[in-house]
Amino acid sequence: MIQGYREFITRGNVIDLAVAVVIGAAFTALVNSVVADLLTPIIAAIIGEPDFSALSFTIRGSEFTYGNFINALIAFLSITAVIYFFVVLPLNHLKEAEEETTRECPECLSEIPNKATRCAHCAAEVTPTA
Repeated sequence: MIQGYREFITRGNVIDLAVAVVIGAAFTALVNSVVADLLTPIIAAIIGEPDFSALSFTIRGSEFTYGNFINALIAFLSITAVIYFFVVLPLNHLKEAEEETTRECPECLSEIPNKATRCAHCAAEVTPTA
């Protein structure tokens, strides 16, 4: 029983998942800090109010705190903007740069460097590209 547990816990999937959770938690703290410490003060400087949670209205004794919704919406939009502009765009740019350094061999369809004059896999002569 202990042997089976040891095999389960030392599998790559479990360790990869554990590392991903820890990195995700650290990244969450970073993104929340960017939103709370940088973007929210900018919004407060423009609009003049850093916190909308006090905004509400009452109908027949029921209080509608729409300010909390506005705070959540601003936080959501800010977090998604930070992730897109500081994670997705740079990674896409790096991926495009990597893809531009290689091409397919016309004979064997393996990946070869753009500057290659001969395929390393099938030895076919190819014309170098810029």
